[in-house]
Amino acid sequence: MRMRATLGIVTGALALSVLAVPAAQADEVEGDTAISNVVVNGGKAVVVGSTAKKTITVSFTVKDNSGVDWAQAILYHGASIESSDSGAVANSSDGRATCTVASATTSNCKSTFDLEPGVNLINSVAGSWKVWAIAAGNDADYVQKDNAKSFNVQRASKLTVNASPEPVAKGKTITVTGKLTRANWDRGTYNGYVTQPVKLQFRKNGSNTYTTLKTIKTNSTGDLKTTVTASTDGYFRYSFAGTATTPAVNATGDFVDVR
Repeated sequence: MRMRATLGIVTGALALSVLAVPAAQADEVEGDTAISNVVVNGGKAVVVGSTAKKTITVSFTVKDNSGVDWAQAILYHGASIESSDSGAVANSSDGRATCTVASATTSNCKSTFDLEPGVNLINSVAGSWKVWAIAAGNDADYVQKDNAKSFNVQRASKLTVNASPEPVAKGKTITVTGKLTRANWDRGTYNGYVTQPVKLQFRKNGSNTYTTLKTIKTNSTGDLKTTVTASTDGYFRYSFAGTATTPAVNATGDFVDVR
């Protein structure tokens, strides 16, 4: 039977350190124990800034006809837990989940984990992560899942906009600048996100809806610049749809008075 595993950090590198490391890359089950309803961070992508540690919760349901003895989850990045290059740090002393009995056969289990830039987060591990999970029943039945759930860990993004001149005469040219940046976990800073498509959008004064005027790409430093013709009062903003490694973000609208 495969048993408890824990994550640690090796000095000078991000690595997975396990006790009783699973020997194969396949799910394993003995008896009727089952894991279901795995939810990471409330079902939302995990977005982490440039320096601050992020604590997230993983919850799941365990069922066994004899009742649930214990359970554990591990969060890792990589093709498999054996070849993973980073993992989240569990906040419990023994790595096990806290399980609350819901019935004679069912427990609701929960664990919290820390992700921290420069510690277990570097730029190359942004994107898809996995949940390795194991649970045992009181009768020694058990289940182990190498990928009980996939989720995204993303580098936080920021987007600015400035439309000028303001006020401006109708029919004149408005220049709209901005910048798209995202967290650089390697350096603890925010840096330009280059060659990314970003929409320039406009909302008429008094309206609640933005309309896309055009799509442009950020330059080699993440900067944006384009021009439009002034027609009516309203708000300009840039809108980024996001990627697997970086969340979507909208700039706060910049009002231009057209006279």
